[in-house]
Amino acid sequence: MSRGTIVFASLAMNQAAFFERIGAAMERAGYAVAHVAFHERSVEWLRSLGRRAYNPYAMQPEDPDAVDLAAYGIRDAALLLSHEKAAYELTDTPALMRKLKGHLHAMSRVLDEVSAQGPVYLVQELGGFTSVLAGHYAARARGIDSYFMETSFFKGRVFMTRNRFEAPVVAGGAEGAGDEVRGYLARALAEQSVVIPKKDAHHYRKASRKITDRRNQLRLVQKAWDKYVLGKREEFEHVVGHVGRHVRMFANSLRQRPSYRPLESVARCVYYPLHVPADFALTIRAPEYLDQCALIDYLCRVTPHTHQVAVKEHPALIGAVPYARMKDLLDRHDNLVLLDPGINNYRVLGKADAIVTVNSKSGAEALLLGKPVLVLGDAFYRDSALARRVDALHALPAALTQVLANHAAIDRAAIESFFQNVWDSSLPGELYDVSDENVATFSGSLARALGEAAR
Repeated sequence: MSRGTIVFASLAMNQAAFFERIGAAMERAGYAVAHVAFHERSVEWLRSLGRRAYNPYAMQPEDPDAVDLAAYGIRDAALLLSHEKAAYELTDTPALMRKLKGHLHAMSRVLDEVSAQGPVYLVQELGGFTSVLAGHYAARARGIDSYFMETSFFKGRVFMTRNRFEAPVVAGGAEGAGDEVRGYLARALAEQSVVIPKKDAHHYRKASRKITDRRNQLRLVQKAWDKYVLGKREEFEHVVGHVGRHVRMFANSLRQRPSYRPLESVARCVYYPLHVPADFALTIRAPEYLDQCALIDYLCRVTPHTHQVAVKEHPALIGAVPYARMKDLLDRHDNLVLLDPGINNYRVLGKADAIVTVNSKSGAEALLLGKPVLVLGDAFYRDSALARRVDALHALPAALTQVLANHAAIDRAAIESFFQNVWDSSLPGELYDVSDENVATFSGSLARALGEAAR
């Protein structure tokens, strides 16, 4: 007897290929499996393997405007559209609203069909695209558990968050750290290693290398062929905009290079590590801080005169910050320092007297170093006793002045206990690694997550 049906939702071929492998393992564990692919080439590929695969583009309503958002519990649709507006640089609100409603209808049809066979679980990577959001809301409207996969602080581990967009809840209870976690933390400090998930490793390159990369060029040709010649539909269909953004990033990186300052020139400083622009962590979890240039401007104005403000672009998207806005900030604030994005993050964290962040993993790395961290947004370490919550921007000046004037050393045992809790709140596995070992590990973790929810 089936233990229920797992519906894997994917947006691209690499996701579909990974979930196909995981799905096969879950079938052997007694689950039924179905796939929804917002990428028509993936739908065809999955079906060629005999997999049950749904094409949501073929299941759209005749009149998307007739879809009732209230029936899905959606009260903040405008906010839900902000991710695609920022990520794709779109401004057509009515078109995006119709897209959201159309996907809600399609996902509802899929879930209604598979629900006739027993319990259903929706599994997808965390994201803010309307396709991902539609799946979540359609599932929750039917009482179906919606699981979001996202990388943990620890390499090779994932958070599997159920029925919520908010940051994962880190369970307490650990007293100190076990040998495995203590060894991991010791290596991270000794090697100054930044956590880069395998699925994102190809992003951590200069803008010029992304443009000249042969693999990227071949993918661009295939996307253009699929869209403009074959008429295939997919989530990531904005080919021209994607190319334009990377060209601008390359130009920005060249123009900003003369403004980079060496870390050795920085005296006492407050460090703000720039987040990936238009990332879910900002667009959905902390939308009030999506405009990071505005936040940097405020931070420069409220930081005590004894300190500079050091900022560094996220190494995954060098050049994503518009040159004109960064130049304006540098021209107006003599206490602002722009660092080379290639500088190791641990070096900057070690130099800083305090770290201000919205919800970056750099905040967790700073906690590991025992640095004072002021967290503005929704982060997995927000409620830790190690971090200083700043619940409103107007409270930042007083909080910053206080931690700079009087920061007590953090007990090492407390740091290790917190990271043991983070470890215990995540599960082993890497997203989109299709090696046999990882497939076995990840599917085991997924089975554990589903089993815990069923109890």
